[in-house]
Amino acid sequence: MDIEHHLWIFLISAAPIVELRLAIPLAIHVYDLPWASSLLVSLLGNLMIVPFLLLFLERGLRLLSRIKVLAGILDWIFERTSRSGTIIEKYHRIGLVLLVAIPLPGTGAWTGSLAASLLRMEFKRALLLITVGVLIAGVIVTALSLLGLIGTEDLPSYLKGE
Repeated sequence: MDIEHHLWIFLISAAPIVELRLAIPLAIHVYDLPWASSLLVSLLGNLMIVPFLLLFLERGLRLLSRIKVLAGILDWIFERTSRSGTIIEKYHRIGLVLLVAIPLPGTGAWTGSLAASLLRMEFKRALLLITVGVLIAGVIVTALSLLGLIGTEDLPSYLKGE
């Protein structure tokens, strides 16, 4: 078992934007890790950060928005997440699960956590719904990776270990 590669997969899956949507294809196609450990490590990495995001993300971003250089970027993040919030409000619980589960850019645990925080969703409920969404996303990305529909052809060479 390659501990270093598993550690990288864990860390990548916890990172914003890419999350397990990058970690799983990277694990399977570049590091040649078994799909089951790729999925498990990616899920753990992606879910490990969620409680902290739910508790501190909104406050942290609001503090950072006081820095003029970051204010425009953070306003864009809040606006985009607020639009996601309308989906959640319209479809309630399933909306948050779908926001996290659909493996597209701008979706995932980070966006779901911010949306849940902005909507003042109860911590336990938000954590459960985001966990379900991450599990679904993990299964989808793993299946697409195993089918060869998601690869790593467009990754920078340093991520491929070249």
